[in-house]
Amino acid sequence: MRVVVDFDLCESNAICMQIAPDVFEVRDDDFLYILEENPGEDRRAVVEQAVQRCPKQAISLED
Repeated sequence: MRVVVDFDLCESNAICMQIAPDVFEVRDDDFLYILEENPGEDRRAVVEQAVQRCPKQAISLED
């Protein structure tokens, strides 16, 4: 699985970071960073929750 972010849509509101802080991080510059672009299958449920909770639908997964 690969995490994909549409940075044109992303507002860096950090909801994804609250759900999966090992995968997403919003830094002091107010930009979202992907810490783990290819998280393991054991993280799928948490990353899928971050995808679903993104208010701008800026996050997606590719298998």
